[in-house]
Amino acid sequence: MTENILRILADSARIRVQNSKKVVSFNEMANAATKMDCDTGFPFEKALKREGMAFICECKKASPSKGVIAEEFPYLDIAKEYEAAGAAAISVLTEPTQFLGEGRFLKDISENVSVPCLRKDFIVDEYMIYEAKTLGASAVLLICSLLNQEDLRRYINICHRLGMTAFCETRTASEIDAAVRAGARVIGVNNRDLRDFSVNLNTCIMLRKLVPDDIIFVAESGISAREDIERLEKAGVDAVLIGETLMRAPDKRKMLDELRGRA
Repeated sequence: MTENILRILADSARIRVQNSKKVVSFNEMANAATKMDCDTGFPFEKALKREGMAFICECKKASPSKGVIAEEFPYLDIAKEYEAAGAAAISVLTEPTQFLGEGRFLKDISENVSVPCLRKDFIVDEYMIYEAKTLGASAVLLICSLLNQEDLRRYINICHRLGMTAFCETRTASEIDAAVRAGARVIGVNNRDLRDFSVNLNTCIMLRKLVPDDIIFVAESGISAREDIERLEKAGVDAVLIGETLMRAPDKRKMLDELRGRA
């Protein structure tokens, strides 16, 4: 994969949306979403605000950088294990081409666990936000590098009207500025450089000071040991999103305990 991976995934998402609209029109999807309970109290944000480091645990079968991570993918069992282990939230990949995700993974998980779920995908059309609501998502990932300022603000507002959290993913100071100006309440920094898939934990540590304290700050990627968590705690990080480390762990509860310093 090259530095164009985000654009490739975004183009693929646009094709998916076009095909989805042929099955369920935009108006039908929007109406279905708005008829659901939108007075949610934003459970994703509440879960991340609890005392101590909050852990967002990811259900992910594959990734562009690692290929297939889990040949066997009992996603419901994995989600229930995360819930039992004390996950604050569960991130569910719904992107099908590189991550081998499906919308039904999110729907099934959201219906069978009590912790809030994040739809992790490449959102390029507001249709996907309404769709996320119907699939049971409490939060939606918005990748700032894929969206202009106007769309970012509009998508965040749609999320809020639906009672969902907009999780704004950034990698640069300018993207953080855009997210703050657009009204983000949760901002994540991805430590992975998609140009070469290298990971540097210092990325989020250096950018932490640019995010106001009243906005929840999440570190993403490259977190695999208790020492990493300790560094992030000292830097004032509120939550971490962990995927591969947990997906590869045979005992996910034990791994979470180790990351928390309880093992």
